[in-house]
Amino acid sequence: MLTFLKLGGSLFTDKNREESVLPEVLARLADEIAAALATRPDLRLVVGHGSGSFGHAEAKKHGTRQGVRTPEQWRNFANVAHVAAKLNRHVLDALRAAGIPAINAQPSASVVCRDGVIIEMAVAPIQRALDGGLAPLVYGDVAVDEVRGGTIISTEDEFRYLATRLRPAPSEILLAGIERGVLTSWPDGEVIPLITPQNIESLRPALRGSHAADVTGGMESKVLEMLAQAQAMPGLSIRIFSGVETDVVKRALLGRVMEGTVVRY
Repeated sequence: MLTFLKLGGSLFTDKNREESVLPEVLARLADEIAAALATRPDLRLVVGHGSGSFGHAEAKKHGTRQGVRTPEQWRNFANVAHVAAKLNRHVLDALRAAGIPAINAQPSASVVCRDGVIIEMAVAPIQRALDGGLAPLVYGDVAVDEVRGGTIISTEDEFRYLATRLRPAPSEILLAGIERGVLTSWPDGEVIPLITPQNIESLRPALRGSHAADVTGGMESKVLEMLAQAQAMPGLSIRIFSGVETDVVKRALLGRVMEGTVVRY
């Protein structure tokens, strides 16, 4: 069984301080993933993570998502990649310290976009890693773009591309962040338990106000990306939930979490 798990950057970085990791939280999340893998030997994982107080701040400063054309913008593009890779190293080290056979799959080295949409990504190394019992690790990163020159891609963008190309296809995508799920209003609204093509239009006001946007679009963009994924892969379950409490990520990987918002076709 293949599962995609994203650890939101807000979970394990301090968004009030640039380039600030919360090492105890990151170690706890890694331990939970390791415990789930030990309990379920059949579980195969692609792990992804967000940029938190690292890449988002740097990318916003330079407007990298909108395009990269001048020599100065290309230097800034490299700066964003460098900062994103620094956070990625923290995550990789934490996973491996917990005994997880994680291997990096650096997006900026393998992705080509067209106007912000991934059109090429090196899938074969990720497939071979999975077949070998490893846990590939992807993350929010920069990418070259045929229209914009360069841009920013999110973990959700990468998951969407990989989901229809890896074999077996994932049966579940888990998005663990600090929010309890998609809320009717932010920050104190009720959790919306289910989002489908049938109710998405009525929920759009809630999506727009549910969370502050980051450089990859915030909650609305995340939900729309995942809904498109669910429509492309009927039967796929996508859960947006909070990983703040101890053992929730572990229980989610074991199929024991009912909290949060499910997105499905």
